Amino acid sequence: MPGTEKFVFTFEDLYGEKPKDEVVRVMARHTVLSSLASAPKHDPSKRLTIEGLNSSNGGRYLVQVFSTRYRPENLFLRVNEDERVEHTFVLVPDPAWGGLHVNFPAYADLGGDLKQVLENSKVEGNEDKKGEALFEALKDLRAAGLLNLYSKMKATIFDGGLDAFSFVTSLRRVRGERFFADVKKDFRDAVKNSVHSHLFDEADESLHEPPPGYERADSFKTQDAHGNLQVSFFRKKDALEFIADVDIDGSKGLEHAFDVISHTITGKDSHPYDIHAILRRAQQIDTGYRLVV
Repeated sequence: MPGTEKFVFTFEDLYGEKPKDEVVRVMARHTVLSSLASAPKHDPSKRLTIEGLNSSNGGRYLVQVFSTRYRPENLFLRVNEDERVEHTFVLVPDPAWGGLHVNFPAYADLGGDLKQVLENSKVEGNEDKKGEALFEALKDLRAAGLLNLYSKMKATIFDGGLDAFSFVTSLRRVRGERFFADVKKDFRDAVKNSVHSHLFDEADESLHEPPPGYERADSFKTQDAHGNLQVSFFRKKDALEFIADVDIDGSKGLEHAFDVISHTITGKDSHPYDIHAILRRAQQIDTGYRLVV
């Protein structure tokens, strides 16, 4: 029978602030009994208390949160007799919401190493642009993907203190989920050696096709629970020169890092804004840009 059991929910966005939606809809349904509690119109800037829960038959509830600007979320919670269960939902912006936009950093505020790489680059589709002009041309999903990868590589530190991005010399191709770059020849050795310190591990390279004139030369990924950095090397035939296909593997899904409902996410590659969310909240990595809902 329902007693004093209750859920107490709070809501925040990726940046620890109040969500921008005016209303969220919350439902808590017992997984065995026909017990349902709901708040069809709740202000997410305020605490929500759901009372009259039933702790019998395991007291396990499926809690679902729906809003306009953020991805739907669900979570299984168990409540015991006379228990108060508290949980904070981190609302992840929905890239499909038409009002979502991005505040990118100014070029002057980028790291000096990233600016140097942009100056050295000849990026497919923007071959006539370098430096600031190139960064401005990439200001769509490609800039978000580039900053995701840059920040993750800067946070990936080898024994000796060098970070993964320090081995990148120029960019060849930039996409929302990956980039192809010329890298120093000792980058591959640094990654291979880091397997013993459990920074990287060997990974499947079969899905990474080498460009003309190059051949596969191993693939590795970091051992993060979510948002692994994957580096696939290609060696130039008859020369000790390498390019790297670098991406952040979202195969474990945003739903594993947060309470996001998995079937709301479609497509082979993870959206760069979802990778931003994983880096920001699951790994405490600042990507340098902000999603504004």
